[in-house]
Amino acid sequence: MPFAEIFKLPPGWPARVWRWSSGRPQAGTLIDDIEQPSTPPARGGVYFPSIDDSATADHGVSSTGLCFRKRTPSSSSPSSPFANPPSKPSRLRPLCHLGFIRLSQFRMFLLLAFVFLGGYVHYLWKAEAALGVAWTPDPETRLFEQRPLLPPIKETSIETYTLPLHTKGRDVVDEHGRRFKLLSVNWYGASDELNIPSGLDVQHRDTIAQTIRGLGFNSVRLPYSDEMVITDPPVPAELLSANPDLVGMHALDVFEACVTALTDAGIAVIVNNHITHSTWCCGADPCDAHWANDHLGPLCRIKQTEEDWIQHWEKIMLRLVDNPRVIGVDLRNEVRGLWGTMSWDKWATAAEKAGNRLLEMNKDWLVIVGGTESGNDLTGVADRPVVLNVPDRVVYSAHVYAWSGWGSVEGRYSKRGYASFVKAMRKNWAYLVEGDQAPVWVGEFGAPHRPSIGDANYWNNLLRYLKVIDADFGYWAVNPRKPHENTKETYSLVEDDWVTPVLDYRMKDMVEIMRA
Repeated sequence: MPFAEIFKLPPGWPARVWRWSSGRPQAGTLIDDIEQPSTPPARGGVYFPSIDDSATADHGVSSTGLCFRKRTPSSSSPSSPFANPPSKPSRLRPLCHLGFIRLSQFRMFLLLAFVFLGGYVHYLWKAEAALGVAWTPDPETRLFEQRPLLPPIKETSIETYTLPLHTKGRDVVDEHGRRFKLLSVNWYGASDELNIPSGLDVQHRDTIAQTIRGLGFNSVRLPYSDEMVITDPPVPAELLSANPDLVGMHALDVFEACVTALTDAGIAVIVNNHITHSTWCCGADPCDAHWANDHLGPLCRIKQTEEDWIQHWEKIMLRLVDNPRVIGVDLRNEVRGLWGTMSWDKWATAAEKAGNRLLEMNKDWLVIVGGTESGNDLTGVADRPVVLNVPDRVVYSAHVYAWSGWGSVEGRYSKRGYASFVKAMRKNWAYLVEGDQAPVWVGEFGAPHRPSIGDANYWNNLLRYLKVIDADFGYWAVNPRKPHENTKETYSLVEDDWVTPVLDYRMKDMVEIMRA
């Protein structure tokens, strides 16, 4: 009989099924009846005969993988479950026995895999649940919350420095070589859907500037969107109810007025191109991931080439070119690609082009270049630094949040120990500071007023390290409300009145750094 025919069972034929294990017959799955061979296979049931037509003439394999022996209608009475036992073991039976062993091993492997996977998922769930538990303030923090905030140190104000600024090794310094440490906070809104810095319906811009200085900060990162520059829309009067002198103005006019209020209060300003579309940053929209999005065609509502991006920079900075306390341009917020695909070389080349164009307008500006992959990665600088036509103008920027580090084996920063956290910082950006190669400004970091254990762990590690390396920083953010639907900003440093400080663990730690 041809070998292919052994897998076919003629219609109406019953089958007998059996299994062998360790040389002993065991009951098989009943198809028609159960056959118990009278003699077990020699040597534990292990045979290695060749399969030929004579051996397979009355044997086959069912669709379930079980071995069977064909039975002719005259072979026995169907009422007898043990009729016609074979007088000797078939040469096919050991092969079926081996197949059963393999099947059992595979099932055991699957079982162990499911058990291991279930245990691992349970471990992750327990670990995440532990990180999400609310953090309880320590006694030192509770004491800080009950005391009034100390006034800022006058010597940290830009008013006490001789401008312009430039870089020297790891520091930003003035004309006399005195370090100007960037103690910054973000004041956002002009990059969002309302196109102006937030809070102008609550307090006068001068009051907001005084609040920021009163918190101890000496500089502000002021974000804008390309859409705001392109459209320059008129600002609704209700958004300027606390600034009646600005009613009737357009978005760029209001932006300039806020910059002037800050610099008049002795606060340095760093302008930041935050996003292309006027919306909250940063989601998964590829149209906002790069400084240019013309390669995406009709996908983007606001389209811009690299040249458009630079021209938008020139348009907004033309208004500020004569203000000496506008000290820098933060070229683009959190450039990123899909799953870590943003090329540092590509970004560095674009940054050089934009930086040189802006330095032609004002050679005194610092040019700030953020890391790739949401601002967290500056490893490419080691082999490909940004080089501008005007020396000593490049400052690098890193963003560090609790959820940063999510793609690594060691996990997000919220769950890491201090040693692991420091290792990541040194690899990503701090090597530039520790090696006295270039300044790195941690331009964004932050945590909620009521943190979880994970939030507090991240915060403690970061602030501890910022103290150790004496790094420049920019907290996100002062705003008590988000522009979209006026939702609460949990990272805020002031109450809804834009005056009353939120005194908690964050201000306690930042005050220690700012007063050091």
